[in-house]
Amino acid sequence: MNIIRFEDLVAQGQASGKRVFIRADLNVPLDDAGHITEDTRVRASVPAIELALKAGAAVMVTSHLGRPTEGEFKPEDSLAPVAKRLGELLGRDVKLVSHWVDGVDVAPGQVVLLENCRLNKGEKKNNEELARKLAALCDIFVHDAFGTAHRAEATTYGIAQFAKVASAGPLLAAEIDAISKALEAPKRPLIAIVAGSKVSTKLTILESLSKNVDGLIVGGGIANTFMLAAGLKIGKSLAEADLVGAAKAVIEAMKARGAEVPIPEDVVVAKTFAADAPATIKAATDVADDDMILDIGPKTAAKLAAQLKAAGTIVWNGPVGVFEFEAFEQGTKAIAQAIAESSAFSIAGGGDTLAAIAKYGIEDKVGYISTGGGAFLEVLEGKTLPAFEILSKRAAG
Repeated sequence: MNIIRFEDLVAQGQASGKRVFIRADLNVPLDDAGHITEDTRVRASVPAIELALKAGAAVMVTSHLGRPTEGEFKPEDSLAPVAKRLGELLGRDVKLVSHWVDGVDVAPGQVVLLENCRLNKGEKKNNEELARKLAALCDIFVHDAFGTAHRAEATTYGIAQFAKVASAGPLLAAEIDAISKALEAPKRPLIAIVAGSKVSTKLTILESLSKNVDGLIVGGGIANTFMLAAGLKIGKSLAEADLVGAAKAVIEAMKARGAEVPIPEDVVVAKTFAADAPATIKAATDVADDDMILDIGPKTAAKLAAQLKAAGTIVWNGPVGVFEFEAFEQGTKAIAQAIAESSAFSIAGGGDTLAAIAKYGIEDKVGYISTGGGAFLEVLEGKTLPAFEILSKRAAG
């Protein structure tokens, strides 16, 4: 994908003395006292800001926080805690600026944080008048918030349309590179793991991937629906009987290409959904009417692990069992360890997936961990994200 990279602009000396507007993702969780409880996103935003400061730019940074009502300021919607944390990380004072749409006072070598952009009327609907005002604030726009790349808002799309120069920051550029490597020109075999409670929420992803991947591993409630499609009984397990036809279509589409959706051979079942429920390993053909499938069995896990170790590229979205419960974590653990040991390029995303990666300590063994959530899922659906579209359009001139 052809985009202008902010790192290249800096290397060419084009940011020196310029006004740089960075759209970061600083949407962090806060406790009732207004303290940040997890600062990964703030820390992740630092490289782009430091890059601009070292280049001698006058730096403006903004982000959304929560879901404020446009035009109505409430203290809990303020980026004040973020300004404090950003200051600590940068080792300098970071001033928070309110009412900034009509002009920002910032000198080269300085950085200011512009108050929650979703307080501006017209932000979410990408109002053109607002977008033009934002674009007028800067010489260079830097989009560095992949988590918002699937939304066409004033600070993510409109400003990129009208700014003198629109570029991708290091975080966004890394996401684009990883996604291109995994989906546009993957080293084969390309194996995708799509797991979760419902087929309905991931159906478009399954349909899109079935046209491209060599193996499609399904897990969780999704696997139960595919087991029904394969004619197996699943007892009282979570599934969507009305989507059996859609699951069959995905299986057939894969088969027609010589690819497969591996159906579990064995499963781990319990009578109730509880951490202390006794776990029993059963053949997939032996599930009783009162059983709940809560994980894949050891034979299935070993077969899938072998497939992942032989892969060229792996895309991972979702744990294959109830990994939060010790008795039902072995499947997800086996998958995580196989990905860690595989020489394949791996890209992983989605909240539960990140929790599993953290639980099994394989962060440094995954090729790329996407923090994008909804944006990551839309990429897997085969959609072109608005941020990617406008940045490549601007790069083309």
